Amino acid sequence: MKKITFLFAALILFSSHDMFLKMGTYFLRPNSPAAIKVFNGTFDKSENVIARKRMADVSLLGNGVRTNPDTMQWSEIDSTLTVLNFTTGEAGTWVAGLSSFPNQIELAAKDFNEYLEHDGVLDMLELRRKNNALDKDAVEKYSKHVKAIFQVGNKKTDDWKTPLGYPIEFVPEENPYDLETGKTMKVKLLWQGQPLANQLVYAGSDGSCHEQEHSRQHAAGEEHSHDHEDSHTHGASQLRTDANGVVSLKIDHEGQWYLRTIHMAQSSEQGLTHESNWATLTFEIGHGHSHADGSTHTHEDGTVHSDHGFPVWAYGLLGAALLAVLLFFFRRKK
Repeated sequence: MKKITFLFAALILFSSHDMFLKMGTYFLRPNSPAAIKVFNGTFDKSENVIARKRMADVSLLGNGVRTNPDTMQWSEIDSTLTVLNFTTGEAGTWVAGLSSFPNQIELAAKDFNEYLEHDGVLDMLELRRKNNALDKDAVEKYSKHVKAIFQVGNKKTDDWKTPLGYPIEFVPEENPYDLETGKTMKVKLLWQGQPLANQLVYAGSDGSCHEQEHSRQHAAGEEHSHDHEDSHTHGASQLRTDANGVVSLKIDHEGQWYLRTIHMAQSSEQGLTHESNWATLTFEIGHGHSHADGSTHTHEDGTVHSDHGFPVWAYGLLGAALLAVLLFFFRRKK
């Protein structure tokens, strides 16, 4: 196998390529059209689509039933985004999952070291340093296993804690949709079905305090330190699983959150030096009744309500009644 060119290596190394399952909102109405977007890049931007032949498993789990969407339900947007269009089922806490077949890449030693630092695989980078192996080229087999947890209607179910059987996956210790800001969320990381201890995990959100602070510093012309952060880990918190494979995440604000990790080990398989399995989990923290425009929310029975709890139709009747009173008043004055 020929080594990939420097230009192609640079493209891979400096274009982050995590995979996330994302939704416009993780609070959905029962039995309604919905879409899950596969971001292959960063949490904020997808760099390319995922071919159907790369998908080893695609699952939707709700109310104890696991289904596999048809390939016809997939579409692409602008050659950068893969979208699963589906119809939600009955109310409950649902899980979506996607697991990819392994792929392979060959990198020169310098490129591999930069990739490890860029993607936050710091334990493997340190192991290479201790073993005086920083000058060793690498042939890596990798696969990705990603999940999202979303809430349909108001009814809570226990599907969130059901593993999908992926080589590596995050499984919450509690329902994310029972959590409020200020709480600590505990999530177990499983490797081959067993708790994975002392594993580096990165956590972040679309409203990261780190990102907000960096934006403030840029606006004020201040300098800030990135440490190990780059375009891939920038704004993310670095965590570690404990002896029981559990990572603790402090939920300090509402928004869409993620956990991500890369489990990499040296490989004895012929032709390989390393094997990695990537995992992400996405979910949303909030009361589930507010939307982007801050105007309405939908209850499980399909009734649309205002932020103050009154049905929208009630506001319409109230407005019409008020208008009639005003017209009557002005006519009398004339």
